[in-house]
Amino acid sequence: MASSLVVPVIDVQNDNFKELWPAMVVAIKTSSFVAVDTELSGLGNRKSLLAESIEDRYKAICHAARSRSILSLGIACYKKLDSKAADTYLVQVYNLTLLCSEEYIIEPQSVQFLVQHGFDFNKQYAHGIPYCKGNNKGGSDDRGVHIRALFTELLRARKPLVLHNGLIDMAFLYQSFYAHLPERLATFTADLSEMFPAGIYDTKYVTEFELRLPASYLEYAYKKCKLDNSRSLTSGGTGPHVHVEFCPYAGHMSAYVDYRECPAAASAEGQTDICQRFSAFGWCPNGAQCPLSHDTDLIILQDEKGKEDKRKKRKRQREKKKGGGAVAEGSSTFDSAPENKVRHMEVDQEETPDDHQKTTAGPCTESDGNVQQEEAENVKTGNGVCEDKPDARNSATIATTDEDSNMKTNADDSVENRTADGGREKFSDRSPGTEAQKKTEAGTHRAGFDAFMTGYIFAHSCTLIKKEGAGAVEEKDGQSWLSTCLNKVYLSGKAAPLNVVKSTFSKSSKAHTQKMEMVWGGRM
Repeated sequence: MASSLVVPVIDVQNDNFKELWPAMVVAIKTSSFVAVDTELSGLGNRKSLLAESIEDRYKAICHAARSRSILSLGIACYKKLDSKAADTYLVQVYNLTLLCSEEYIIEPQSVQFLVQHGFDFNKQYAHGIPYCKGNNKGGSDDRGVHIRALFTELLRARKPLVLHNGLIDMAFLYQSFYAHLPERLATFTADLSEMFPAGIYDTKYVTEFELRLPASYLEYAYKKCKLDNSRSLTSGGTGPHVHVEFCPYAGHMSAYVDYRECPAAASAEGQTDICQRFSAFGWCPNGAQCPLSHDTDLIILQDEKGKEDKRKKRKRQREKKKGGGAVAEGSSTFDSAPENKVRHMEVDQEETPDDHQKTTAGPCTESDGNVQQEEAENVKTGNGVCEDKPDARNSATIATTDEDSNMKTNADDSVENRTADGGREKFSDRSPGTEAQKKTEAGTHRAGFDAFMTGYIFAHSCTLIKKEGAGAVEEKDGQSWLSTCLNKVYLSGKAAPLNVVKSTFSKSSKAHTQKMEMVWGGRM
């Protein structure tokens, strides 16, 4: 039986921050891993963020992190429950509304995009949690109740950090809550490797290089993992699957909870009006005005149908070859695939993952189609919105002709959730009523829900690869994580990831060394 997935996201603001502080710290310390997502006031020059030189990219990201701010921070704490069925997680999700106390740039297109998707700037300026960027401003990082102290608690917990396309997120977190960003990329990665000794995992890299999904933008990856997990449950519970549970929030706590409810996936029968550009990259220049569907559920189902059609076609071709017949001239195993989307698991070995991002554009193509397609989601600009009408899912990137109009604004998604005897998805006992549903429709807590989706992709990937016996999972503190993805951060347009390691030829920054003495008392 199909049903909707309901995810409770706790809304944290300045007026309830102290009250929720103990619970957040406990959730972080007792978690198995922590997934994080951010919403930003802007990113600046798009071409610089996609420069050929990774060092140049880093400089552009540093400029953005120093001149822009984090508007909201999503934290999803996943705790593996050993007493429950295999791979059962207790999940606590927080969405923190923030307000930088210093001057910062906010891009007009970003404001428009956020307002269209329900972000409440009045609430941010009235109730946002204040913070100062850089080094030791606004109080000591290890004392008091403030956002920098919460980040210090995250470091002290020594838990694996999970992000989606996380390089920009990490730079903003470092600059906003830790210290001034170092000038060199090698110094930055050296610092990160010591800040998160349990490892950093990028689900964008996981979905591209491990799962080899047809697309890897957050909404698509989450829904595909959730759908596959649901099928494992409905098949009798024999396949690899993840269970998620949420805390019941009663009394006055219920007033802080935003229930994210998304409908089950629809059938793909008779549906062919997919926007191929959005299908491949989670972004379309026409946004809500696009006449074609941006329904990610429908996109996934159509991708699966196309894959099955290609499998059957290859089988017929093999049989024809065995029978002495010649393959028709010009035929291709990719004939039934969308024109601008070739799946990773079916490419030639010589072809690199970033080559897939450079194919012909679909119906929404502009003159610079190839460039814009590659730029779309890969500069941390988010996904479609879960709304009533499939074609109302807005674009992931602000569609302008200016290069400096990008904005990392992830939105909310829906997914099919199925249950079966012996394998039930477990949710909060509290059923969202009319008031909660109204809050859901407001759509103001995207960072928190995106953090939940990021964590879910990671949990599912660990379970799937472990059950497949691929040898890519290692034990850390009694938990199984993806060893092949450890400290590998996705880089748009590159066949290799950024390795978060301390090079023999680089040193940690002075500011970081001082911070580590404060965080761990010199014990690194």
